[in-house]
Amino acid sequence: MPVLGILTCEILELEFAFLLAQDPDIDNITVVEDRHSMGIIEALEANRVSPKRIPMMRGFAPDHPGCLDIVIRVMELALHNRKRLLQDALVKAAKEMGRYTDAIMLGYGLCGNALQKPEELLADAGAPVFIPMDKDHPVDDCVGLIIGGRECYYQEQCNVAGTFFMIPGWTRHWEKIFMKEYGEFDVELMRRIFGMSNYERSLIIPNPALPVEQMEKNIEEFTRLFGFRTEILKGNLDMLTRTWDTVKKYLRQDPQVNP
Repeated sequence: MPVLGILTCEILELEFAFLLAQDPDIDNITVVEDRHSMGIIEALEANRVSPKRIPMMRGFAPDHPGCLDIVIRVMELALHNRKRLLQDALVKAAKEMGRYTDAIMLGYGLCGNALQKPEELLADAGAPVFIPMDKDHPVDDCVGLIIGGRECYYQEQCNVAGTFFMIPGWTRHWEKIFMKEYGEFDVELMRRIFGMSNYERSLIIPNPALPVEQMEKNIEEFTRLFGFRTEILKGNLDMLTRTWDTVKKYLRQDPQVNP
């Protein structure tokens, strides 16, 4: 039975839960349970999927023969703020996961060029690694993944240079991310930073994993604190779904997986 590993951060927990819940080919889902994975576990259960929970990767074992077995490891938020830290964490996690899987899918993009050459960085993973692609290059980051790629991303930055992009995961975790990035959540510090960068709008980018009404509710406090105007631009899961389909196609065609 093929086993697919997913390595992602908390920002894309809802998107992966939605994607997995919609796929009839999946036989079993296992999540490495820790404080970073609680969001994806809750999202899966909300979609009527009950994942198996294990305390660490080496506790993973496929339950029984079936269509497709999934094992998920959710990484800490905001590792992308420190390039080497993200690289080291992904290399370690991929090596651990590669011992048990036939392929690994990343819930990451270039992330500040930390994954500019993922095939080299993760060459010792022990399983082929797939990263979401934007045409001929890895997607820039989680916002680029949801907004529809680099061209859409750049167009909105040109439209309003001072744009704070709010995809579902950012609306859920914005305060936690600021605390990790700056050591504590200091409102006055953030106002000064936003002021120097001329931020003026929050662009909400919903997708099927979270309704826009819930996203607006999630950032009510953010909007109150910083006074940005709010606009909405519909996002999508197209690039994530294409990568998912590519990995599944590989697993079906690889003779070592399907002798």
